This record gives sequence, structure tokens and C-alpha cells, in this order.
Amino acid sequence: MEKGAGKPQPRYNLTNAKVLLVEPSSHALDILCQIFAGFGVRSPFRCNTAEDAQAIVKSSELDLIVCEANLEGMDGYDFVRWLRRSNLDPNRFCATILLSGHTPLSKVDNARACGANFVISKPLTPKAIIDRIVWVSIQNRPFIECDTYQGPDRRFHSIGPPPNTEGRRSTDLSLEVGDAVAPNMSQDDIDALLTPKVTKAPPAKI
Repeated sequence: MEKGAGKPQPRYNLTNAKVLLVEPSSHALDILCQIFAGFGVRSPFRCNTAEDAQAIVKSSELDLIVCEANLEGMDGYDFVRWLRRSNLDPNRFCATILLSGHTPLSKVDNARACGANFVISKPLTPKAIIDRIVWVSIQNRPFIECDTYQGPDRRFHSIGPPPNTEGRRSTDLSLEVGDAVAPNMSQDDIDALLTPKVTKAPPAKI
């Protein structure tokens, strides 16, 4: 028997999802559409430029945007930055994934800074795409709005601000531990919590 045989694989159906795909190459756009057709998406919005994508964003409510980062004219990073700072509710909150054939750290930082949920490196595989879509939907990070940034929270882990710095968010906890507000537990109380409790079984009924 093959390893892992009999283990059911998860299936995802995006039939009801309204998806916008932005890719300058018509051939690559066809492949991207085929991948999403495998997820159940029958009629995604197709665009070759960010300008065409802007028109779709203004006219149709969307659930997901997948956009190539390297576009002629307005690139994918500027498109996402425009989207996040627009007044087009609810689309400005839409989950947005960038695609790029080159993903050095500078490009990843640029994707985070513009407000994208995630960046996926090419060549693409259906598994890589669906894994990121599921990850974005499960994480459900809060949307941050300030003068310098608008988009999903860029922190992947809720571990607070860096050491020796003050938190910038209202949800950040103070690094200082305050004085106790209740009396300490007695040693007898602590022992009672740690001592295993033995209960007698009820007598058997004959």
C-alpha cells in the first residue's frame, strides 16, 4: 500500500467566490484561470493591466484579488496601495495576493508595505495558491489604518512589540508587570490544587 493511501485529501470549492485575476501575459492569464477553474471558479474577472483592474474594483464587489506584481504602467504594488487607500468599501478590505517571478527580500517587504496579504513566487502550482488562500482566510488579520500604512496587520504572530520598545497599537500590552491586586495563595491552597483527586467509584448494581 502506498504511503498515505486512504487518507482523504481536503477539497475546496470557490464556486461562489468573486475573483479578480490580473496578469499581463494572456497565456499566463489563461493558465491562472484554469487553476482557479479547478477550485470551482467559473467566471473570474480577467485583466491585463492595473488600470483595467481598477475599473473592475469600482464596479463589482470582490472576494479575492490575485495580481501579478510586475505590470506595465501602474505595477501591482501601487495597485494594492491604491486599493487599500481607496474609499471603495468593501473591496478595499479584499484579500489580495501578489504574484512575482522574483521574490527577494526587498520585494517581499514591498508587498507587505503596500498592503498585500501575501506574495507567491512563480512558477505557480495549484497547491501553493490554495494553501495561501486558505491561510489568508484562516488568519483573518485585523485591518490597520494609519497615516503611513493601510492593510492587514503585518505581524504574523501576536507576540507584542519588539523588546525595549513601546507598542504602537491599542491592543499591545505594557511590558511592565503591575503589583498584585489580590492576596497570594496560601501554601495549603497551592498543595490542594496540585494534589491528585481520588474519587471512589459508585458501588456496582447487581
